[in-house]
Formats: sequence, structure tokens, C-alpha cells
Amino acid sequence: MSDRTYWDQILNELRVALMPEEFRRWFGDSAQASDSGDQVTVWVPSETVRRHIRTHYQDLLERALANLGRHVEIRFVATGVGEDEE
Repeated sequence: MSDRTYWDQILNELRVALMPEEFRRWFGDSAQASDSGDQVTVWVPSETVRRHIRTHYQDLLERALANLGRHVEIRFVATGVGEDEE
């Protein structure tokens, strides 16, 4: 039995395409929150990280999904962990 989530499988695809520091910086603190079948919700630590992933890694995410053969929407939710209070 595997404890690996679908997001873990996507991360494995991304890991081979990115430099280790880049992968760690933008995806290291992400975690799958839920998988409803057609949408996978992923927690990220901040709105800044969420925006950066959407802006710079959308094509790479789509390639990873195509490689895995599953058509789902990835929804990123900022958890606010590590955010400075205003």
C-alpha cells in the first residue's frame, strides 16, 4: 500500500525538470489537501508562492499531468504559513 498522493506523483515529474534549489524553493512546502477526482487541491505556504507557481510553472504542470495521463485541475490554496502579519 502506498501513501503517495497524486500531488507526490506530479512532484516527481517536476523534480526531474527543475534545478534542486528551484524545486525546493517553490514546491518544497506544498502538500496535497484533497483529491475530488477532477480537482486536486494543493496547499502552498503563501499567496506569493501560489502566484509564482501559476505564473512560471503552469506549462510544466500541464506537461506533468499529461505524462501521468490524468486530466485534473490543480487548485493552489495559500495557507499563510510563514506570512508576515501586516
